[in-house]
Amino acid sequence: MRWLCWLLLGTSLGAQAETFDAKVIAVMDGDTVMVLRGGQKLKVRLANIDAPEVAHAGLGDTSSNSQKDQAYGPQSRDSLLQMVGRRVVRVESQAVDQYGRIVGLLQVDGLNVNAEQVKRGLAWEYSRFHSNREYIALQAEAQQARRGLWAQQSPEAPWLWRKALPASKWEPQSMPSPKPGGVFYDAACGNKKRCAQMASCGEADFYLHRCGLKALDENRNGMPCESLCKGKK
Repeated sequence: MRWLCWLLLGTSLGAQAETFDAKVIAVMDGDTVMVLRGGQKLKVRLANIDAPEVAHAGLGDTSSNSQKDQAYGPQSRDSLLQMVGRRVVRVESQAVDQYGRIVGLLQVDGLNVNAEQVKRGLAWEYSRFHSNREYIALQAEAQQARRGLWAQQSPEAPWLWRKALPASKWEPQSMPSPKPGGVFYDAACGNKKRCAQMASCGEADFYLHRCGLKALDENRNGMPCESLCKGKK
């Protein structure tokens, strides 16, 4: 089974940016919500961050993913719920992933919800190429204050935590059909190992940062497969 190919990259790769208001009707975990817009349910994945995972009970006719909560997963989800639950939020979409989920920023009463999760120590900074200085500074502040998950002696990043699980245990629940403009490629860790196998910079970035495939970054500058990614940072 397959996992999300492109989570928190700031470039749409074919999906048009759009800003709209919608009501949050469900909070899946610390970085994913479902909103209602004009009678349509849309799943939104918060850009630039990655939150600890929680066990999902499943939606609609989908079953549980059977995973266990990651440390601070429930706290991260509850923090997001406290900020946006049943509230009208502003969504600044940046992309559509291969599962049809909007990747974007959430604001409520002028508050940047994505950044606030990092500030509270309840999500990791995960901007494109880890280059967003605002989010990096917020994470450093939370670490210094030992806030939230940073109170742990050795907190485990969610991309490493997921990597240790069978793919079927952490695939996004209630997967919709991909929408036009989405990104389509096989992003299951272990399927590819060389730059020559990568179809795009986004895919190479996934394998480097999500799967830990360091061979893609030969000069250790944080940019994978420079023949694909140079000039796109």
